[in-house]
Amino acid sequence: MNGQAFYTVPEDHHQCAVGAHTHGLALPPELGPRLMDTVGFMVSSGYLRMEEVPGIPVLPQAPGYISYAPAAQASFAPDVVLFAGNPAAVMLLYEAALRCGAGSALTPTLGRPGCAVLPLTANSGAASLSFGCRGNRTFTGLPETEMYFALPGAHWPAFQAAFEEIGSADAKMTAHYRQHESLFPMVS
Repeated sequence: MNGQAFYTVPEDHHQCAVGAHTHGLALPPELGPRLMDTVGFMVSSGYLRMEEVPGIPVLPQAPGYISYAPAAQASFAPDVVLFAGNPAAVMLLYEAALRCGAGSALTPTLGRPGCAVLPLTANSGAASLSFGCRGNRTFTGLPETEMYFALPGAHWPAFQAAFEEIGSADAKMTAHYRQHESLFPMVS
């Protein structure tokens, strides 16, 4: 929302049946068939297989509201901190998560649905990645060149310090590799 804090209530999520599902939000009876209609279309189009559906991460308890804010401006403790970035930037986020104990070398990653990265991270207590599904990219404007990195909010303070360390180390490594680049001529 253009860098502003805001919140949503369950009804705000009813237009995206899959997103409502991943957030543990039940659809009202008049919209109840929407989830199965959407999943049915995804399956019939070859986008999803029915056996994949039970593995989609879901929040175990429906939230009464969901608050969003830029991390530096949030007036609340985050459950999940979500980043969008290109793979090079996400690599640094991943390394900082490893450094602060929020991730592992085998970080969970998913493609669809993109919104499931939130419950995946909240449920596991560990950082996770999402390539961003077609629906998410359509409705959020996430560029084709970017992906998501999600961090458990409990690790946010330690992550910030780790990210500064990783950023400094990356700058030194970049300078080092650029200095020695001539030693490794590109093969054409």
